Amino acid sequence: MDRLQTDGTIPTTPRMTQEALQREADYARAQKILESMRGRGLISLSEFDRITALNRESFSPALAEIMP
Repeated sequence: MDRLQTDGTIPTTPRMTQEALQREADYARAQKILESMRGRGLISLSEFDRITALNRESFSPALAEIMP
């Protein structure tokens, strides 16, 4: 439940910008491709992990902390 601020308004959570949403979508797409490559045996687990780390740096997804 949101708490009222001293001025009587309910605080709001900042919304994601269009750019941030695009980064999230691009990151998710890149990870799906990686998962497919890993599933087909085209890359090793260590390569998958390294590329995932690079993708997180490149795309800077806001939700990366909660993603596997």
